[in-house]
Amino acid sequence: MSALKTLLQITLAGLMLVGAPAWADTVLIWGDSLSAGYGLQIQQAWPSLLEKRIADAKLPHKVVNASISGETTSGGRSRLPAALQTHKPAVVVIELGANDGLRGLPPKLMAANLQAMIDASRKAGAKILLVGMRMPPNYGPDYTASFENAFKELARSNKVRLVPFMMEGFADKRHFFQQDGIHPVADAQPIILDTIWRELAPLLRR
Repeated sequence: MSALKTLLQITLAGLMLVGAPAWADTVLIWGDSLSAGYGLQIQQAWPSLLEKRIADAKLPHKVVNASISGETTSGGRSRLPAALQTHKPAVVVIELGANDGLRGLPPKLMAANLQAMIDASRKAGAKILLVGMRMPPNYGPDYTASFENAFKELARSNKVRLVPFMMEGFADKRHFFQQDGIHPVADAQPIILDTIWRELAPLLRR
């Protein structure tokens, strides 16, 4: 009886392995506090909502959110090679630059760091989605234009998909932001996901 029981257990275990999802592809979210879920419960942040949407769509992907609050393009650039080696992502979503802009750093320097991350991701065999940001008008027309155009030019020259503005559709609505006026609240996260999904979904197709 014990031998039969053991055989049944082995057979059931084999069936469970056959039916288990084999995650072959990783989507690496490489961002700052806007993707790290600052001020939110982790399940409320848009990367967690993305993971659920991918699961609901039965796509063979998992999400690794390696975003860090306060991250700049310089920090992201220095950390990325190790992350690429560890996670071997199929898609890298680069959402960095906002902290560079808030500090008034030169857009050319930001663009150089983003270019290095695009190059590293591409060399690692990953598809790339670049997520753009805009600066408030008090930074002056020249700076805000140069900042926004940096993302557009990178997407054009590298032929990568671009989300022009992460906060499209709600940036002018104060109730979608936390008290600091910078970080979106939970109610804004599904809007962010929809904006990013439009450009990300095509990259998830084999």
